[in-house]
Amino acid sequence: MNKQQFWQLIAAARSQALDPHACELVAREATSLLASRPPREIVAAQQVLWDLMADSYTNPLWAAAYVINGGCSDDGFDYFRGWLIAQGGEVFERIVADPDALAELPIVQASAVDGLDLEGEDVLSIAWNAHTMATGEQLPADAFTIRYPQLDPAWDFDFDDHGEMTRRLPRLAALHLE
Repeated sequence: MNKQQFWQLIAAARSQALDPHACELVAREATSLLASRPPREIVAAQQVLWDLMADSYTNPLWAAAYVINGGCSDDGFDYFRGWLIAQGGEVFERIVADPDALAELPIVQASAVDGLDLEGEDVLSIAWNAHTMATGEQLPADAFTIRYPQLDPAWDFDFDDHGEMTRRLPRLAALHLE
């Protein structure tokens, strides 16, 4: 499975989920769809997932998650990126390139009103759960690697600094900090 096939899997899962914005439902559908594939494809999907997690491991996106969710730990950032993956390939690519564009998404706008955190922890287990469903065994420990890039030191500032956040992420700050 390559990245394009992974995004097709997520798109199919979103179309089958009763609510395509409910990450747990998207994750459940994606798990079921993936479990019907050969084990080698399931293992490959796990690598694609972690490559996407690495692609989205950036300070600007972390700052955006911090603004949206009212704080964001290491684990919280993982779960936020799981949520972002569940939004599909087009949204993912656009947001990784411009995290402030999150302010354009209706679900992000709604989260500003209702205060709900945007998290998708279940998405991180799609391949793991699919492999267990398909084979009765856990994913092999050496089946994938995680290679996080270095974070941008230019974004090494206190994310509680509303002035700096407003300067760097003006649209998100207008939604969530005012």
